[in-house]
Amino acid sequence: TICNMGAEIGATTSLFQFDENMAAYLKSTGREAIADAANAVSGDLRADAEVLANPHEYFDQVIEINLDELPPMINGPHSPDRAHVLGDVDGGVGKEAKEEGWPLEISAALIGSCTNSSYEDITRAASIARQAAAKGLKAKTELLITPGSEQVRATIERDGLLADLEAIGGDVLANACGPCIGQWSRPQTQLDQVNTIVNSYNRNFPKRNDGSANTLSFVTSPDTVIALALAGRLDFDPRTDVLVNDAGEEVRLDEPVGIDLPPGGFDPGEDTFVAPPEELSDRTSVEVKVDPESDRIQLLEPFPAWDGEDHLELPVAVKAQGKCTTDHISMAGPWLKYRGHLENISGNLFLGAVNAFTGEAGSGKDPVDGKVKPFPEVMASLHEAGQEWVAIGDENYGEGSSREHAAMEPRFRRCAAVFARSFARIAETNLKKQGVLALTFSDPATYDAIGEDDTLSILGLADLAPDTPVRCQIVKPDGSTVDFEATHTLSPEQIEWFEAGSALNIIRQRGGGENA
Repeated sequence: TICNMGAEIGATTSLFQFDENMAAYLKSTGREAIADAANAVSGDLRADAEVLANPHEYFDQVIEINLDELPPMINGPHSPDRAHVLGDVDGGVGKEAKEEGWPLEISAALIGSCTNSSYEDITRAASIARQAAAKGLKAKTELLITPGSEQVRATIERDGLLADLEAIGGDVLANACGPCIGQWSRPQTQLDQVNTIVNSYNRNFPKRNDGSANTLSFVTSPDTVIALALAGRLDFDPRTDVLVNDAGEEVRLDEPVGIDLPPGGFDPGEDTFVAPPEELSDRTSVEVKVDPESDRIQLLEPFPAWDGEDHLELPVAVKAQGKCTTDHISMAGPWLKYRGHLENISGNLFLGAVNAFTGEAGSGKDPVDGKVKPFPEVMASLHEAGQEWVAIGDENYGEGSSREHAAMEPRFRRCAAVFARSFARIAETNLKKQGVLALTFSDPATYDAIGEDDTLSILGLADLAPDTPVRCQIVKPDGSTVDFEATHTLSPEQIEWFEAGSALNIIRQRGGGENA
């Protein structure tokens, strides 16, 4: 969870040293050979002794956090790094909610998904649910549980943990992303008014969980979510506050208890994998038929290969200011019903991006006709005109989800390159896979030099090579130019992806041509 959340605040890498807990987990999931191999080189899977002894000599900044002194936290709304302690105290979420006008009543409580649904997470949450049921308590708000995998679902069902959560009013959803990316049903009456939800997910950007800007999403631990669900209020502190049960009695919650690994081992659950035919000839003879009238599924057409020419005077379709996550680029929520239809889901492209030229989100000037339009319409207009274009990002462009649509949609709409001060690593790689150049300004100040009506040229592409900067040029409306350099992290293989039009095109060529 900590490694996962590191990405949410801009970290490119988070590491924990290999230890006996990791070895025990690997063995409990049938990977004894990997555990043994790791144990054999465990000294190389942790920081060197001299680094631990004097970290300030090896790192630009060292932040020490004493977990024994860290109280239960809850973060939000709108960003996973907006932190508060629990309760109605100084620095507490309850006090700030009253100052900011955030609703204290919780409209939904959600646990699970990929980040916080380990066996230990669920046992801690279930331990609170068991004591709540014994003390006559039930959830005072909608409580939804999303197992993070089929293995977790099968194991916690076998061990009675799902039953514990259902006993206090919880509903179990499919083991999938679920409400974390907006895949759940909410009444329109809730979406139409400002409301508060609490969850144990990893992201709480505006509109992420249900597509509504009115929803204020707070992230916290699974056991804290259960406690807040029992209270129904955001300002509840389970360490100090009391709850009143159906009999009118005041009761307190004890601290949660977790179990690292299931004593009975993991249950793999149902195997739903359908293997493809073994023979290549059998695979290539399979025809995938899709209703041409479907608005949810569309056959993917190969992206065109690079034409061998430099990119000259490409218009700037969007210049994003500040945080531009994958949710800003390809919004989740209701849009995900179109995830199998690239053209339709491109209707969300850059809807959340803040326009650096206006400060407004989701709209900008169309380089084709000069009119201000929602960004998806701008990109569609450029696509229809056959005009390639570039996008400009700020720091850590594409942080957050690994959602490939955030790279596929720009590529589909003829984006040739994304320039940024820096990239989130997964987003950068996803752009490369789709044949989009991910270029980092050698001088971050170049970002400020790009105007709304400027065009950009990318030169010397025939000589594109690893570890070699790319020559670029800003072309001003009066014809004057500003030269600058951009760096990239393309490997020789990834340059082949660019030249072929995408990594998928390479796979297609090697796997049997048009029918692969």
